[in-house]
Amino acid sequence: MSQALPLHADTVGSYLRTEPLKQARADFAEGKISREELTRVEDQEIAKLVEDQLAAGIQVITDGEFRRAFWHIDFLENLNGIEGYAPEHGYKFNGVETKAYNTRCCGKVSWNPAHPFIEHFKKLDKIVAGRGVVKYTIPSPNQLMYPVQWDTGVYATRAEFAKDVQQAYIDCIKAFYEAGCRYLQFDDVYWGSLCNNHEKPEFAADKAQALENIQVILAQKPADMIITTHVCRGNFRSTYLLSGAYDPVAPELFGQTAYDGYFLEYDNERSGGFEPLKYFNDNPHKGRVVLGLVTSKFPELEDKAAIKARIAEAAAIVPLEQLALSPQCGFASTEEGNIMTEAEQWAKVRLVEEIAADVWGEDAV
Repeated sequence: MSQALPLHADTVGSYLRTEPLKQARADFAEGKISREELTRVEDQEIAKLVEDQLAAGIQVITDGEFRRAFWHIDFLENLNGIEGYAPEHGYKFNGVETKAYNTRCCGKVSWNPAHPFIEHFKKLDKIVAGRGVVKYTIPSPNQLMYPVQWDTGVYATRAEFAKDVQQAYIDCIKAFYEAGCRYLQFDDVYWGSLCNNHEKPEFAADKAQALENIQVILAQKPADMIITTHVCRGNFRSTYLLSGAYDPVAPELFGQTAYDGYFLEYDNERSGGFEPLKYFNDNPHKGRVVLGLVTSKFPELEDKAAIKARIAEAAAIVPLEQLALSPQCGFASTEEGNIMTEAEQWAKVRLVEEIAADVWGEDAV
């Protein structure tokens, strides 16, 4: 691969849903249009999104997660042995609640060879047609490690369940690779929840299982495939779910996993300081640390000088060449999206590009 990935100016993945897409999804839910008609609108709006990303200067292109309602559920419920269902409540974010929908184990878990995300990737790759680096995002296997996900009577222990999840993801990576994907991202709220809940008695066991999952899966990835992770603290309608510095998980996550890039939320004080980044220096697999210093939650543009100063602060711990910049999270982890306009979203993307060009050079690769 000719470019080092992540790029110095990169992206987490999701973008605000467009009005035609929102209308089509609402019409489909009400039975007014067919699945085929919805797919036609999705294809059309993703093609427009690709052009918008290129116009904003970004070189890493995603489909904005435009075919999904949630960042994670649409992928997980299409694995064998995982089903979607409607619980009593949705996820609760500081006074606002998501739609009541989740996933759970309903049988032995394995990769589904007919998983729709493979065709979704192929469509995106065809639209981009070599004009940028195609990146595809899926939830981390750790998203299935919560008791509500696995403890349904199918498996005797979480360890037994985890083994099947690991194999499903190994097969998933192979399927994406064979489809032509060379840049895949695991979005992971689980590490963020560990930072938030590090005083709980199950913390050590949870952290050990999360580490094992990633180590086993990444050990099987093709050498020329880039796999990154985004450590998320929750993202719904411009609110968050979790807080806590990276210190409790830094030795394991930063020092012992072989990700090619780590997208980290650093847009405010709830993520702590840069000190935990020191563990990257002990990791023999040298990926890039992507600083999420530009928030995707609010429309106000950050001060360029302040962002550059924070990059310099991080560079005192991790070499500047090993650092990169991105928005702190996606702009729409669910189809509702954060509270800003599309124009404000693209201004944020351009800001990342401009700062990266100033810090790392015009090409920012």
